[in-house]
Amino acid sequence: MIVDIHSHIVPAPVFDRFASRRDAFPGVEMMADPTATVAGAYRFRFPGAPATRPVIPALPDLTDRKTTMDRQGVDHALLSLWTDLEGYELAPPEGLAWSRFVNACLLEQLKDETRFTPLASLPLQHGAMAAEVLEESLQQGFAGAMIGTQPRGFGGGNLDDPDLEPFWSAASRLRAAIYVHPMFVCNEPRLADYDMTNAVGRLADGTIALGRLIASGVLQRHPGVRLVLSHGGAALPLAIGRLRRCNEAAGNRYADPDDGLSRLFVDSCVYDARALGFVIDTFGADRVMLGTDAPMSIAERDPVGLIDSQRLSAQERASILGETAVRVFRLRGCACA
Repeated sequence: MIVDIHSHIVPAPVFDRFASRRDAFPGVEMMADPTATVAGAYRFRFPGAPATRPVIPALPDLTDRKTTMDRQGVDHALLSLWTDLEGYELAPPEGLAWSRFVNACLLEQLKDETRFTPLASLPLQHGAMAAEVLEESLQQGFAGAMIGTQPRGFGGGNLDDPDLEPFWSAASRLRAAIYVHPMFVCNEPRLADYDMTNAVGRLADGTIALGRLIASGVLQRHPGVRLVLSHGGAALPLAIGRLRRCNEAAGNRYADPDDGLSRLFVDSCVYDARALGFVIDTFGADRVMLGTDAPMSIAERDPVGLIDSQRLSAQERASILGETAVRVFRLRGCACA
C-alpha cells in the first residue's frame, strides 16, 4: 500500500455546522471571502490574528483528491487540518471546543472514505488539554495528530514550552504519531515578497521548532513519541553539524543532537531528487515516508516518481512508499502501530 502522510483538508461539515456551534468558540469568525471567484469561499479569523487565506475549494473536496491519487498511484492518504485553522490563538477552553468540533467534522466527512485516515487537531495552547484530546482522538480512530510549530499561533510560542510536558508525556505513553507542520505566519517581514513564506519561511520555522525540541531534551524525556517532521526535516539535515559543534562549544549543556535526529521521521516532500537523496542519506530510508502536501498549489505532482529517482533497494523503496507509514501511524484497515 502506497501511503501519502502529508495532505490537508478543511472538512466540509465545518461550514454547515459552524453557526450552530458558534457559542462554544465565540472567538472564531467565519466570513465569506470578498475576493473569491468561487461561490461559498470563506476565510476565518482568530483572536489577535489577521484573517486566514481563503479556503481553496480543493481542501474540502475529496472527489478530485481521489482522482489525483489514482493518477499518482497513491492508495491511502493521511488528512490533517489546514494549518491556518488550528486556532491556537483561542483561549484554552475555546481552543478545546474548536479542536473537538473540527475533529468531529473530520470523522463525519470521512466515515465512509476508506482511502483516508484523519490526523487529529489538538488545542496545543494548553498542554493538559492537548493531552486529553490526543487520547480521546486515538480512541475515535485517528491515525495520530498534527501539530503546528507555534503553539500560540500568531503569538508564537515553542514546542519545548514546559506547559506542553503533559502533552508530550501522553504522546509518549500512547506511542502516538505526532506530525509537525510549520505555521504559515513566520513573523519575519523579509518573507513578505516573492512567496518567500512558502519557499523559505516554512523551512526556517520547522528548523527552529525542531532544533529547540532536539536541544531541550524533549525527545529523550519522552522516547515513546513517534515524531514526524514535514518537508524532509526542513534544514535539519544541513544544520546537524552546526547543532553538534555549538553544543560542544557550550560544554555539551544541551541534549545530544545526533541522538535527537535519530529519533525523528520525515516526509519526502522536498520537490528535488538531489535534496531527497541527502534526506535519505541523513535519516535512513526506514525513517522517510512519502508526502505530497496535497491539495496545495505547490503539492508534489509525481511523488512516486520522486522516490523512484533514487537508487534504492526494493526494501528501502517499500519502506518509503508505505511500510514505515503503516508501522508509525494507526491507519484504517490495517493491524499497525
